[in-house]
Amino acid sequence: MLTDRFAEAFTFAEGLHRAQRRKGTDIPYVSHLMAVAALVLEHGGDEDQAIAALLHDAVEDQGGLETLQEIRSRFGARVAQLVMSCTDGVAREGAPKPPWRERKLAYVEKLSALPPGAALIITCDKIHNLSCLIADVQREGPSTLARFNRPASLAWYYEAVAAGLEPHRERAPVRRLQDLARTFCALIAKHPLPAGDARA
Repeated sequence: MLTDRFAEAFTFAEGLHRAQRRKGTDIPYVSHLMAVAALVLEHGGDEDQAIAALLHDAVEDQGGLETLQEIRSRFGARVAQLVMSCTDGVAREGAPKPPWRERKLAYVEKLSALPPGAALIITCDKIHNLSCLIADVQREGPSTLARFNRPASLAWYYEAVAAGLEPHRERAPVRRLQDLARTFCALIAKHPLPAGDARA
């Protein structure tokens, strides 16, 4: 059963991400965090994993290592470790994040050796993201992907993540993610992709 820790984590996450929207939309970002936490619970995750699901983008997007320290203080070392496992890069103070492809390659390389519990969160995060992307492309066409900095690299990235999570099939819905990645790749293969932005 969930406890007051989960309720506190939800309030904390909502406060951190309150001004954030899903990229290119008016959808509050917290909707994604809620969806990922729900998927984690539906696939047998415990409370620490559900809390980390709510906070999986907090360090990356909302405060870096200072936010990580607060997460550790509020919710414990295991939650902090899970959140860091979901994080693809933390900028040093006063410096930009590393380039997009460098970050993503490093992220993919660490997937096979994830600590226990993190694979489920990452898989559920990517399932929700891919489900939304597929729905958007089906509804609006591939031009909707222009809101991303590297639209032409999205298929590579999700295929690479799905493949990298293969060792965790027994602990996470990796097969579902792999099916979604194939669907997305087949969908966009039929259409020219927007060139995207060379930044990040």
